[in-house]
This record gives sequence, C-alpha cells and structure tokens, in this order.
Amino acid sequence: MTPPVLEVQQLTVRYGARFATWAVDLALHGGEVLGLVGESGAGKSTVGRAVVRLLPEPGRVEAGAIRLHGRDLLGLAEAEMRRLRGADVALIPQDPLSALNPVFRIGLQATDALRIHRDLSREAADAEMVRLLGHLGIPEPAEMLERYPHELSGGMRQRVLIAMAFSCEPTLVIADEPTTALDVTTQAQILRLLETLQAERRVATLFITHDLGVVAHLAHRVGVMYAGCLVESASTRDLFRAPAHPYTQGLLAQVLRADVRAAASAALEGLMPVLTEPPAACPFRERCPERMGVCDETMPALREVGVGHVAACHLYGRA
Repeated sequence: MTPPVLEVQQLTVRYGARFATWAVDLALHGGEVLGLVGESGAGKSTVGRAVVRLLPEPGRVEAGAIRLHGRDLLGLAEAEMRRLRGADVALIPQDPLSALNPVFRIGLQATDALRIHRDLSREAADAEMVRLLGHLGIPEPAEMLERYPHELSGGMRQRVLIAMAFSCEPTLVIADEPTTALDVTTQAQILRLLETLQAERRVATLFITHDLGVVAHLAHRVGVMYAGCLVESASTRDLFRAPAHPYTQGLLAQVLRADVRAAASAALEGLMPVLTEPPAACPFRERCPERMGVCDETMPALREVGVGHVAACHLYGRA
C-alpha cells in the first residue's frame, strides 16, 4: 500500500483544564474516505481542527504528531502552514454562514485561495470559480460571485465552501459536519456532490459527522470516538456488520431503533464524561452494559478483533 496522505499519532489536545482528545491514532490514504463519528463533544472536530492548526483558543496540541505526506505539520512555522492551507489541505466547516464574511461579496472570498496559491489574476480566478460553481450545480454562477452570503440559501452557501475547498486541488479535505444545518433534500444533494468530487479527484477525505447513515453511504473506513478517545476503527462494512465496542453497538442501536423512542434512548443512557486528566480506566464504563471489574482499573488499549478491525475494550483482552 502507498504511504498515507495523513498520519495522526498519539494526538492529545487540551482546552485549558479539559482534554479534548487523548492519544488518537489515524491514517488516511489517497482516494479514501475516513468517517469519524461519535456523540457531540467526543473530540471529532478537534481532530480536524488540529490537523489544519486552527484550534480555537485556548486549545493546544499537548502531545503527538500530525504528518501530511510525511511532513510534520506541528513543526511548521505559521507562515509555512498558511501556504499549505487551501493548497494541500482544505477544511469545509460545518456552518457556512459563519464561515463566510458577511461584508464581502462571494467572488472576493471564493477566489482568495486561487489567487494566493495558484497565482491567478482576478479575472482568471473568477473564471475558474464560475466553472467550479457551475460544476456543483449552481445556476448562473457568474451572478453568484456578485452576491453577499446572506443572499444565498444554506445549500448554496455550502456549495460555495465546497468549491473553495476543492479549487486548488488539495490532496486532503477535512469535511466537518458539512450538512448539519441543511434540510434532508439539500443534505442529499451536497453529499452526492462531495462523493462525486472525491471520486473524480481521488482526494483523501476525513469526514466528520454524527450521522451514521451518511458514513454508511460515503466512507470506506470508520473511526469511532468517545470522550476524546478512539475506541474502534474498521472498514465501514465490518463496523456495521459486526460492531465490537459496546459504545458503537449503542450508537447503531439508536439508528436501527429510531422509530421506537424508548428502545433508542435505552441504548445509550447517561452522559459522556469530561476528561480533566489522562484516563486511568475505561471512559465508557459508567454507561456500558458489559462493565467488568477491570474496566474500573485500567484503560483498555486498541486490540485487533478482526482483519483491519480494532477496538479498545477489555472484552477482547480476556484469555
């Protein structure tokens, strides 16, 4: 197999006294979509923001390594990192309205990366963005460049952000819940666009979401996060056919029993803990139906439970 486009090793991020992620390991290859799932607050978006070094204050990477094509991103000066953002790695944020500056026209914002990273003139950048927006199904794309963000629907704003992300042909795209604020029909349209672009350009994509249905459709592999820790990783097919971690099983039970509210809520009772120190025991133990004595004593390591399938659970550490 070719070397990974993105390697995340033992990533630990802290926000003040709180750990947002703890010793997270990920690898992502060209043309692959890795879905990163979990409840709100699990640390999914923190991983994506750490990769592009855009953690909000007071977030900071406390330990670990992040490599893009083998290059250490955490060791780069900010000026060098700015040269990579938009060119080699692009972020599609989850809120298109707040991501676009309300006082500037779409054209000025959407063509910024093209002018900086591809050294295009204003006219050439406008022409390229019109082509991209047309490819994404936006009617009258030339007129779109003259509008302000508030004049666009949520779906149109999201298409603009997708065009911006893919405009400089990056090798890595991080999509941070890009359909969260959209209606179901528009969500489906946006997901089809992302799927088409990813397949056409063979871009490595980290797709962050809480929607397991989206992951089942788009992702080749899935990483499951809980309380800042990666608790399971597998191919999408294996994860849905044979989820190993009790937390993953609970997430899937919620989806499968969505028409039965009592059963769905019973699948995951309780709240996710907030880590203020390194986890000394399983962070899921308070909610786990399989809890054992060892769960209160040690933090389980990721163990292989199948080919390319790992889970951090003491169920798989017993003789």
